[in-house]
Amino acid sequence: MRAARLIKMVLLLQTRASMTAAELARELEVSERTVARDAQALSEAGVPVYADRGRTGGYRLIGGYRTRLTGLARNEAEALFLSGVPGALREMGLQDTASAARLKVSAALLPSVRDASHTAAQRFHLDAPAWFSEPRTPELLPSVADAVWDDRPIAARYRRDDSEVERALEPYGLVLKAGVWYLCARVADTEDFRVYRIDRFTAVGLGSARFRRDEGFDLPAFWRERAAEFARSVLRSEVVVRLSPEGVRRLPHVLDPATAKEALGTSGAPDGRGWVTLTLPVESEDVAHERLWGLGPEVEVLAPASLRERCARDAARSASLYR
Repeated sequence: MRAARLIKMVLLLQTRASMTAAELARELEVSERTVARDAQALSEAGVPVYADRGRTGGYRLIGGYRTRLTGLARNEAEALFLSGVPGALREMGLQDTASAARLKVSAALLPSVRDASHTAAQRFHLDAPAWFSEPRTPELLPSVADAVWDDRPIAARYRRDDSEVERALEPYGLVLKAGVWYLCARVADTEDFRVYRIDRFTAVGLGSARFRRDEGFDLPAFWRERAAEFARSVLRSEVVVRLSPEGVRRLPHVLDPATAKEALGTSGAPDGRGWVTLTLPVESEDVAHERLWGLGPEVEVLAPASLRERCARDAARSASLYR
């Protein structure tokens, strides 16, 4: 533990001209007294750590000293490729690993480009969760992430409707979609790959031996295919509507943009007022009612009759409120 801390201290001083005891204590998560003892230990070991006294003083390396202890461990190298998604790293329990990897990379860079990580972080940031939703980290996510990294099978128990189901799974990959974590896994002893929401897991047991991974598995391609299948599967109903020019413009804002674009591409020619008639695939009549209501007088529902009547009643109620 102390050896790792001493190495980190050297790397920190190597990447910066000088650091105060308070700054080092904060980075190393120790007290300033421990920083002083560690600096003394490094000096006695031959590392030229020099302490400047006074209010503006601090610790620095002298004589252009550079350590060669910059090699990345495998887990650090893997975590480094996820550094652009800090929230995901934190939720999977990899924040410290990625921090160590970034520090080693910075230490190996030339002084002229050593601040690249800082300048990039100040210009680009990925915030995965959707608006107006409180992101919640699934309690079992770190355990599942460990299994994914190590290719270890899991015995998972998860909620399905009103019951719990147990499955032996080979976890292949994790996907973060709009703030929700999913596991892409193969059911043990089969060729059946499935997708599971991790927040529905109630228990996860990690196996001791590793499973043999199918090297032909392509996580991004698999997810794109399953996501497209899911999007098609939930659109079980159809509604026929007339849209004003303003309704056409606003339709992608109240429905899935891809679905709206596809439907508009199959619409007929505009009538004399510029209105178009088209068929929209929707999840259900309830969902269609909720979404289309956002278009107000820019949409007229033609079918099904039950939805048209429902919209007519709502329009009458709204009109009576504003008389």
